[in-house]
Amino acid sequence: MESKDETTSQLLYEPLEGVERLEYYRPGGYHPVKIGDEFHDRYRVIHKLGYGSYSTTWLAYDRELTKYLAIKVCTANSNPVHESRILSRLTSSCGQSLNKPGRRMVPSILDNFTIKGPNGEHACYVTVPARGSLSAMKDARALAAQLALAVDYIHSQGVVHGDLHLGNVLLEMPPNFDKLSVDELHAKYGAPEQDRVVHLDGRQLPPGVPSHGIIPMWLGEASENLLLTESNILLTDFGESFLPSEEKKYESHTPLVMRPPETWFQPERPLSFESDIWTLACSIWTIIAQRPLFEGFLATQDDIICEQVDALGILPPEWWQKWGPARQERFHDDGKPKYRNPFRSWEDRFEDSVQEPRKEAGISAFDEEEKNALFSLLWEMLKFRPEERLTAHKVLQSDWMVKWALPEYDKIRE
Repeated sequence: MESKDETTSQLLYEPLEGVERLEYYRPGGYHPVKIGDEFHDRYRVIHKLGYGSYSTTWLAYDRELTKYLAIKVCTANSNPVHESRILSRLTSSCGQSLNKPGRRMVPSILDNFTIKGPNGEHACYVTVPARGSLSAMKDARALAAQLALAVDYIHSQGVVHGDLHLGNVLLEMPPNFDKLSVDELHAKYGAPEQDRVVHLDGRQLPPGVPSHGIIPMWLGEASENLLLTESNILLTDFGESFLPSEEKKYESHTPLVMRPPETWFQPERPLSFESDIWTLACSIWTIIAQRPLFEGFLATQDDIICEQVDALGILPPEWWQKWGPARQERFHDDGKPKYRNPFRSWEDRFEDSVQEPRKEAGISAFDEEEKNALFSLLWEMLKFRPEERLTAHKVLQSDWMVKWALPEYDKIRE
């Protein structure tokens, strides 16, 4: 399948909002799935859950286990073996690893099979379904603790996630989900919305293109309606994951606003566990806050570096000099911003993104002791030099985790 840049100039079908790129339905690309399709003589497709560059994901009913499951249908030319190997390593571990609480936050592959279609052979993986929305301020401590536990677990198994952000952190479905009939499921979450696929030149659709595009369902729940006991997370999407002991990886595809600075200033340095710690800190902030720590609409790399300096202070000397013209446009040599007064400091961000939204929602703001403990933790995770950052294990031993976050997670376990 061509790259995204190549296909953007080859628009063949009327675009459908909320649906995957239809031009990817071609030899080597997506498999055309329809509602009602049955896979592997047991899984009947009920709805669509989502899509990515190399797969579509579907909600299916398993006739053998009488429950709903998620089926990831990979593109024909993708290499899903890599992700399945990582997940197998994480979910088939034994000994003391099984007792780590982060183990249950990594979804197991329950089944795998291959289907043949007009666009080729497609690997399929079956996992439990999950839902989005980690924006529940009242449960932020428990959610942050779970994410730290999950990262500590995968790091203990020698795995770097490589794409840690909240889009890849989902919530387990409630226990009564499997008791819903299909009609009840549609009544609660909506029936499939299907829009007809139309060729721009009016021609008949090729056999590998679906007749209708299907908008993914939203299985989430309004954050204010979520109970603490329903806030069990699953860390997903291990397509960018790797084992530093076996391979070197230099390029990060994490969203720009969360990308660790060494990817720009030390591109010759292989990514490792420290890169996950940076994105874990950004994710914890986003769970707690109502805005990302670093942000910018259509931001460039220089915009994000500027945001990082505003919040965290001046870069290491060699990075500061390397930044060059963009730095000179935005900062004085001592790190003070040019032409931007006021600018959003760390304290400003915490006040307008964390404290004020909590007060407006009727949730108590962080008191001074907890705020200082949280600041201390995040600053140690957001050191510019990767070798100076905390390990995931040290994150769990921090005051904020021990005194505030982990006790909230213990309430879920109890």
